[in-house]
Amino acid sequence: MEIFKGNIIYKIIALAIIFTSCSSNDGNKDNETTTPPTVNVEVIETLDPSVPMKHNGYVTNAEFASIKAKIDANQEPWISGYNKLIANSHAQSTYVAHPVVKLVRGGKSAEEPDPDNYGAAFNDAAAAYQLGLRWKLTGDATYAQAAVNILNSWASTCERISGDSNSALAAGIYGYQFAVAGEQLRTYSGWAATDFTKYKEWMRTVFYNLNYSWLSTHFGCHPQHAWSNWDLCNMASVMAIGILTDDRNLYNYVIDYYQKGKGCGNNFVTIFEPFPAPNDNMAQMQESGRDQGHCTLSLALLTTVCQLAWSQGDDLWGFRDNIVLKASEYVAKYNVAYLNVPYTVYSWHEGDPWTGCGVKLTELPTIGSSGRGGGRPMWAMIYNHYAKIKKVPAASVYYTSLGVKSVQPEGGGGDYGNNSGGFDQLGFGTLLFTLE
Repeated sequence: MEIFKGNIIYKIIALAIIFTSCSSNDGNKDNETTTPPTVNVEVIETLDPSVPMKHNGYVTNAEFASIKAKIDANQEPWISGYNKLIANSHAQSTYVAHPVVKLVRGGKSAEEPDPDNYGAAFNDAAAAYQLGLRWKLTGDATYAQAAVNILNSWASTCERISGDSNSALAAGIYGYQFAVAGEQLRTYSGWAATDFTKYKEWMRTVFYNLNYSWLSTHFGCHPQHAWSNWDLCNMASVMAIGILTDDRNLYNYVIDYYQKGKGCGNNFVTIFEPFPAPNDNMAQMQESGRDQGHCTLSLALLTTVCQLAWSQGDDLWGFRDNIVLKASEYVAKYNVAYLNVPYTVYSWHEGDPWTGCGVKLTELPTIGSSGRGGGRPMWAMIYNHYAKIKKVPAASVYYTSLGVKSVQPEGGGGDYGNNSGGFDQLGFGTLLFTLE
């Protein structure tokens, strides 16, 4: 598929009967998302690198004002989502950061003899984000300053990421979270310009460089050897850092990779099997045959990339006839409703010590049932985008709506155990993305 540089031009086919997706929200005003006409997004073009990035935020100021009004009126489910936030130990102004000089994920290995210490990163990134949310919703600068203190301490201390190939996961997951947390605080007047500049440079040198190394080389392996979540977390990081640092080249790289990248972050690989009728409301994910813990992680990271792009006016949500919604319905039907779903055999570039990583193909003949039913705080954002912004028929978002109910109100890092999996999403979708 050829991608042309220049202005955003969607190749669209208007559909009159069945629901599809929406075009870019690039023309919205006052930082508010509007509902574009119903269209099918076939190609997402990139803007010239000279065009500045938008700084509307992962959640816009107008949306924060609306959320605050709902909280002040004690309206559900916003008030329950807010109470979930303020009860989290990471959202307290007394939170103390624990930055490390060398961030290790994949330690005690041939590449890195020291043990893992990445728990410090996922806890502190969650805290910075949650404290930023409290500032946005209350106007109390105490929370913003606490968040900035966390970010400044990391930028002043952490010099590199180390470990075996799992270091790519650290660069991706904590990279996107630190970048989103920083972007959320960019308008806080108490963040000294010199410190903000230093923070942005830290994000580029420590995280982006490793993100790009992974996406461009896959550390010497076949580009489809690693699972989709590896690519997606690094794509989210590059995109978020591009927004944070006003570097459209970084952002454009992800937009192109999403459509034609060699790895499993390519949307045609991440969601590799859209089904025909009577199951044409569903699509199988690349990790469906692996296990459900990682499959739901892949969906959570995929939709994070979609939301970051939406903030810039690009409709990855609508790409390939709302393929992300079809994947969500598939995952929710199997994990939330506990119903059977169709399955197509997936051939994984597994590899072995004799042929090299990713050369040997291994078939995954059945859907992976391990981890089935585990809850992730990701459904509210997906549901509200399609049901409320795109206004798709209720039947088309039915299983995703069950996902919303299964974890409402959604929490964030610290609400789902102490292990890293509970911190893979920023969370709080009930509070932030619920729409009337």
